[in-house]
Amino acid sequence: MEFKDYYKVMGVARDATETQIKQAYRKLARKYHPDVSKEKDAEAHFKEVGEAYEVLKSPEKRAAYDQLGQGRSAGEDFRPPPDWGSGFQFSGTGSRDSSYSDFFESLFGAQGRAGTAGRHGARHPGRGEDHHARVLLDLDATLLGGPRQLTLRIPEIDSDGRLVTKERVLNVQVPKGILAGQNIRLAGQGARLPGEGTPGDLFIEVEFQPHPLYRIDGRDLYLDLPIAPWEAALGAMVKTPTPTGAVELKIPAGSRAGGKLRLKGRGVPASPPGDFYVIVQVALPAADDDKAKAAYAAMAAALPFNPRANLGV
Repeated sequence: MEFKDYYKVMGVARDATETQIKQAYRKLARKYHPDVSKEKDAEAHFKEVGEAYEVLKSPEKRAAYDQLGQGRSAGEDFRPPPDWGSGFQFSGTGSRDSSYSDFFESLFGAQGRAGTAGRHGARHPGRGEDHHARVLLDLDATLLGGPRQLTLRIPEIDSDGRLVTKERVLNVQVPKGILAGQNIRLAGQGARLPGEGTPGDLFIEVEFQPHPLYRIDGRDLYLDLPIAPWEAALGAMVKTPTPTGAVELKIPAGSRAGGKLRLKGRGVPASPPGDFYVIVQVALPAADDDKAKAAYAAMAAALPFNPRANLGV
């Protein structure tokens, strides 16, 4: 998928004002409208301009796109990182248009930020709009739960028509056992209506930062555990880290790389809790001195072992 430079499509600078973006859109829309344009590929250009304007006219989409697009060029190969929109507070249900590109859909489509708010229901008369945000939490947030202070960025257009971002600090109680993709609802923290209207809610979607040791898959946790060749061959008791403290883990004799050992109930808290899986990784000592080289040579002589026997060579 190719990265799209929406500013280049619109012919405006990255610091263009709201008025400049509107003026550029009107000019290009007239130029490429399929009903009147004589330009080559007018319809394709018209759709491209409409897509660019859909992003740049929205302070929220534009701010997220600006962060994502720093240092990128139009046409370069691109895949959005999983955390591309984290930390931004969004409003509205977003726009869907089948004519938009895969690039737009990957950011703002059903799996992107624009589609999230629609899952929480439509607006009701006399009630403010729901807002939503996605945040990255450390793994301890789900293992332990408890209070977290979150900082959200709220894009706005200032009095000069330029995009600015304000910060909003929230104290949030994270439920123990919350999973990636689930939401924390903050009642009354969405948009407020003038007068006596009821404010909307703020839905915070949770994702997790990569952990240096553990991987999370649903409610299960995984750890790659390096063991020595003799521990794999002969078996051993090995001290192994877990989120609740180190344990002595029995490595069965004859273990192979990629083997999986299960510690029941030591995953993400729930009813029932997830499990903790240890993936065996056989680590080879370096042959970096004469003594180590001699040991490897002796092992090669003592063990008639051909790891490629099943390949027929």
